[in-house]
Amino acid sequence: QVQLVESGGGLVQAGGSLRLSCAASGLTFSRYTMFWFRQAPGKEREFVALITGSTYSTDYADSMKGRFTISRDNAKNTVYLQMNSLKPEDTAVYYCAADSPYTTRHPDGMDYWGKGTLVTVSS
Repeated sequence: QVQLVESGGGLVQAGGSLRLSCAASGLTFSRYTMFWFRQAPGKEREFVALITGSTYSTDYADSMKGRFTISRDNAKNTVYLQMNSLKPEDTAVYYCAADSPYTTRHPDGMDYWGKGTLVTVSS
């Protein structure tokens, strides 16, 4: 019933940009805080950014501040992640997630997950 589908990943050179999208269906989108996480091979899943459903408040992991921007369009049931000044260490599978009500940014607290989109940043 509920689906989150990421898109926009791919190969990019260091210093470049990508814009990820996550299209949601089967849920009342505006009531959900939306998240981006990422996971590199052999690493733990890592919080990237969040945006709340009604106030559009945002928060970012420290390493992403100033480079990444999360946004959402509730009319399109879509959340975005604009990634600029990409570094090789940003290489990971990026996952969209949803949580309502918002209580935690830990991966185990998410209600729904997408299947991920791979971002590879070359040096």
